[in-house]
Amino acid sequence: MASMATYFVKTPSPSPSFPKTFNTHFSPALRLSIPLSSKPRTRRRLRISNALIEPDGGKLVELFVKESKKGEKKREAASLPRVKLSRIDLQWVHVISEGWSSPLRGFMRESEFLQTLHFNSLRLEDGSVVNMSVPIVLAIDDAQKRLIGESTRVALVDSDNNLIAILKDIEIYKHHKEERIARTWGTTAPGLPYVDQAITNAGNWLIGGDLEVIEPIKYHDGLDRFRLSPAELREEFTRRNADAVFAFQLRNPVHNGHALLMTDTRRRLLEMGYKNPILLLHPLGGYTKADDVPLSWRMKQHEKVLEDGVLDPETTVVSIFPSPMHYAGPTEVQWHAKARINAGANFYIVGRDPAGMGHPIENRDLYDADHGKKVLSMAPGLERLNILPFKVYILFGCDAIHGFSLISSFIINLFPCRLLHMINLKVKWHFLIPQGNRTSSSYRAPRCEHLQGTKRTLLKDSCALMAGRCSLTTMTVWFLRTTVKSQKQFQFRWS
Repeated sequence: MASMATYFVKTPSPSPSFPKTFNTHFSPALRLSIPLSSKPRTRRRLRISNALIEPDGGKLVELFVKESKKGEKKREAASLPRVKLSRIDLQWVHVISEGWSSPLRGFMRESEFLQTLHFNSLRLEDGSVVNMSVPIVLAIDDAQKRLIGESTRVALVDSDNNLIAILKDIEIYKHHKEERIARTWGTTAPGLPYVDQAITNAGNWLIGGDLEVIEPIKYHDGLDRFRLSPAELREEFTRRNADAVFAFQLRNPVHNGHALLMTDTRRRLLEMGYKNPILLLHPLGGYTKADDVPLSWRMKQHEKVLEDGVLDPETTVVSIFPSPMHYAGPTEVQWHAKARINAGANFYIVGRDPAGMGHPIENRDLYDADHGKKVLSMAPGLERLNILPFKVYILFGCDAIHGFSLISSFIINLFPCRLLHMINLKVKWHFLIPQGNRTSSSYRAPRCEHLQGTKRTLLKDSCALMAGRCSLTTMTVWFLRTTVKSQKQFQFRWS
């Protein structure tokens, strides 16, 4: 990593320029259409390969200390300056140590930090380029910097002072917070969740170096069995004889649109000539903002989706992606896609406004809803990944039908909760105000018996009501569509 960090300094030849016109690497857009008439479509032929895609840099990085060396490393760490890790720092150690950020071997040194901020990529010693769009850095304050002094190694400990790792061959450099925020989010507006959580009050220095991690990171929250490393995922895909892996990241429960999207994607890949495409259903499990659905509830819902047969357990692998969430839109979605390459995915599904959020101070979205998928199609270092943009088209009748379906949705939804936007296929989780519990309307009826609350009967009734609302609204829309002759096209996109 030291050689990677100084590569630009040592190399006299200029970096190659990218062409002004990009050849995008979209796979044929997956579209589900419900027209009154259909025409055959032509689609670009893809090369079919039975081997999993290679990780970035050609080799998956794993940074765990060998069992025979652990005692020695623990004794060494006892004499080193200590840096205490925050919860988010620990999640980044998890990400780096398992190889999600391959070929990165530790927290970024300054050269890697600047390449990430300004190029969204890293140039390796052989001249090749790998994508890296979000800085993976460790901040320290002035006191910690003085404590480290001239040491070339530091011990990293958690909030309970348990040894996590040794950071060696360190480099300390200035933490230019404003530049980092502006380049990553495209704005310095106050109220960005990750900024408030991990940057604003962080130290004024960054420390980079190579990691030696003592033990694999565990959270002991009942979900560690879902946290498969890239190496474990690749082993599982090989065991299942996968000839294609298509990854879908979400930070919300699976809704009707998601389920249809994923099953239809597999059908399309079979049509392209693949024999056994496997879905990697990969919810984000690191830091998320306070109003996102908690990971434990999401995983319960994902399990029920498989249990109920909404997604086929034989062709679906559910695993947790340990990265913290930035909400940095087109910049961050590159990181999400790049990490899935290292896990063995050669297809990545992207929808509307990936990794986006509302503007923190203005009443609008922070990013253009289509920029994420456009950027993915042109991003340096992601050329090997096939991007699957997905759109849904439904042909309705006149505007009156659209209005009627909305009115019927509102009337049926009598229980106080977040509005189920079934009309545009964005079914969200509901916050049941009196109980303080969350439930879902997924592809099948919600599994209310798994909710904990004092008024279980009311919870069941409200769940049944929401499930009935979904069914009634859907049937109403479909019935009216088939009975009205006038046509008007509405485009619905899944997020």
